Amino acid sequence: MEFDNLLLDKKDGIAVVTINRAKALNALNEATLGELLGCFEALESDAEVRAVILTGAGEKAFVAGADIAAMQSMEAVAARDFALLGQQVMNRIEHLAKPVIAAVNGFALGGGCELAMACDLRLASENARFGQPEVNLGVIPGFAGTQRLPRLVGKGRAKELLFTGDLIDAAEAWRIGLVNRVLPAAELLGAARKLAAKIADKGLVAIGLCKDAVNTGLEMESDKACRYEADQFALCFATADQKEGMSAFLEKRPARFQDR
Repeated sequence: MEFDNLLLDKKDGIAVVTINRAKALNALNEATLGELLGCFEALESDAEVRAVILTGAGEKAFVAGADIAAMQSMEAVAARDFALLGQQVMNRIEHLAKPVIAAVNGFALGGGCELAMACDLRLASENARFGQPEVNLGVIPGFAGTQRLPRLVGKGRAKELLFTGDLIDAAEAWRIGLVNRVLPAAELLGAARKLAAKIADKGLVAIGLCKDAVNTGLEMESDKACRYEADQFALCFATADQKEGMSAFLEKRPARFQDR
């Protein structure tokens, strides 16, 4: 796969996707969104990839936002199409049947914050900054920021960030539950790789079903969500991984998962 705006590195079952527009602080334009969509669609079917890390090129930004220069002259219909494309990308990442870890190195603003929130886990460098500053431009988030942010940090905190457009540092993002961990910048990618490797060592089918149970269940009433979890639990028993995992436990040895 060749890209103009992305770098893709695959090693030891882990794919590192880097948004490579450092001069534009990795801003998301239509071309970059299209490449992200194609990249994650390909990673879904790549049997060699067991986990994905998403990051940005350079030290200043993960993604500083959507490309404002490209949006400034948009009419309403084009703006809606752009938002729907962004949402399609975020949904593709959120529902990938493999774990996706955002390694946030610098600004994650607007579309960048929305991109990080679409990932399963978020690790942030100490210099990371998060925010949804769209109201400062006379608009609102368009890549589902109004929906994912309150689901992650609660309605009150989300509304404060959305209504003020304020930025928060990595420590505050951790305090309110927006990120899982804060690390020195030099340790960020290594920590993301270590976490990805730890998860990739588990049964990939079980990870995918667990991810689906969380994502789908949160959109259901509690009793229906619990029933959905039971259905996903039952599906695990049709796999070789379940038999291997339980046999390994009883035999007091490490499991060797085959993912089927």
